[in-house]
Amino acid sequence: MSRVAIVTGSATGIGAATALELANRGWRVVVNYSKSREQAEQTRDRCKEAIAVQADVGEDADCRRLAQAALDQWGRIDALVNNAGTTKFVPHPKLDDLSDEDFLRIYRVNVIAAFQMTRACAPALKEARGAVVNVSSLASFLGTGSSIAYAASKGALNTMTLALARVLGPEVRVNAVLPGFVDTPWMIAGYGEQRYAEFKARYAANAPLKSTCTPEDIAGTIAWLLEGARMITGETVFVDAGFHLATPR
Repeated sequence: MSRVAIVTGSATGIGAATALELANRGWRVVVNYSKSREQAEQTRDRCKEAIAVQADVGEDADCRRLAQAALDQWGRIDALVNNAGTTKFVPHPKLDDLSDEDFLRIYRVNVIAAFQMTRACAPALKEARGAVVNVSSLASFLGTGSSIAYAASKGALNTMTLALARVLGPEVRVNAVLPGFVDTPWMIAGYGEQRYAEFKARYAANAPLKSTCTPEDIAGTIAWLLEGARMITGETVFVDAGFHLATPR
């Protein structure tokens, strides 16, 4: 029987690339979206076997409904990719431009949602001896990225990955990927075209592999963690062209 994966926030970007990568490998996929229905349905239509389900994964009831949608459709859940995320683009020195509401909103999607989705899927994942991959960020390691709140939330997600790997084993493996600079419309919209181009050029110049990443690069690593990394759990995997090794210059 074909394996089943839920990919949160998979209308566009890394999530959509992951849904397509898994579909191309024979998986059945639940494409999740919060607001981008048209784009989610386009992603669904590019997959061989997929359904699109609207759910705000910051809401526990929606997480449980999303998990149930997979079970109702196919009777199993073999993988969960916690990809849904949000941020506020704020230069780090501008401390007054981040409010407590900003932190709470970002943590709600980047941390709490991943916990709630994992909890909702845990019984089915255990039965399938499945796996979870959390999409974190290089920002969690370097304290960089779109805002301090974003970097902190991804650091919390890394810690939660370790904790969940302990409590869900031996049946379920839990890992995280830490993308660096990824070419997505989300980045262009957040930074603006000029800053985006400058940031991209500077990143590639300092990364050992002299490159930035594509959503497909991240998706391939996620698929490997789900399919091939049978003895790996509680790991945080950099997918960043080696930028975490670099000394900026």
